[in-house]
Amino acid sequence: MKSGGLPKHRGGLDARGGKQHMRLRRTFRIALAVSSLLAAAACAPQTSGPKLENTAVGESSAPQPRKATYKCADGSMMAIENLGTSVRVLGPDGSSSELPASPANQTSRYGEAHDAIVIDGRDALVMKGGASPLACKR
Repeated sequence: MKSGGLPKHRGGLDARGGKQHMRLRRTFRIALAVSSLLAAAACAPQTSGPKLENTAVGESSAPQPRKATYKCADGSMMAIENLGTSVRVLGPDGSSSELPASPANQTSRYGEAHDAIVIDGRDALVMKGGASPLACKR
């Protein structure tokens, strides 16, 4: 034992430093475990949260049918054909365009470049580059 000090333990730490070192290691391990759990929870799908659905009487939140006709707010009509990973939009003038799912793993948002369509139950929001969004209903 050195004079005026506490006995040295392995690693050159005195008794107080050894306890502080052990507390620091334990705190680090707990922090690491908690952060791992939080990261895992953030990656898990959220299935128990509230769902935003249109619940009005007569409204259906059923998936998009294979083919559906929509009447738009400007009085025009359009047809949307669901192809699975994309939709084909048939405009009132006979024009046809195919829009891929965006992102690829979902079934309500489709688009590329400056054109997009979002389908929510019986409603569709159509966006074309340079024009105002157009609300349509099945």
